[in-house]
Amino acid sequence: MAKVILGVTISLDGFAEDKSGSVGPLYPDLDVLRDTDVMREAQRNAGAVVMSWKEFSMAEDPDTYADNYEFQVPIFVFTDKVPEKHPKENDAVTFTFITDGVESAVRQAKAVAGDKDVQIIGSAKTVQEFLQKGIADELQVDIIPILLHEGARPFESLDKSIKLERTKVVELPAGRTHLRFRVLKE
Repeated sequence: MAKVILGVTISLDGFAEDKSGSVGPLYPDLDVLRDTDVMREAQRNAGAVVMSWKEFSMAEDPDTYADNYEFQVPIFVFTDKVPEKHPKENDAVTFTFITDGVESAVRQAKAVAGDKDVQIIGSAKTVQEFLQKGIADELQVDIIPILLHEGARPFESLDKSIKLERTKVVELPAGRTHLRFRVLKE
């Protein structure tokens, strides 16, 4: 059965974004990360991606998603605004802009993904929202051994009733550690 997988990378001191809201410092190893078994497995199992407008707009040119994004699957962007210019698409990457909430984005992504997983690309706020609403089946956290000292933390202010069960730990190149957790639901 397809899963909704919430993924985030954090610094060793727990930040998913630096003080300016950028995730750039958390990916000094992006070229190496793309060639790991963990990334290849995620790509192979993905049937759709859900991301917020913030994550979508991190690309300097949204048209680059069509040919360069690591997940070549339909992308659902939850937002309060639809871009004036629709980004370039290809046979695999299509964009749907969802203005009626994350639940709708996930529902539509699941319908397209079929038996494959829905990957949620998360910032600190996205992680909090999906965990608080109980939407994710699995949480994947990559820890990169840098210290940001300030920024946005994804696990602050979460309801203490959220329970996780660790299912996997993988050491990746460049000191990155990949952790997987099943989100336990009542």
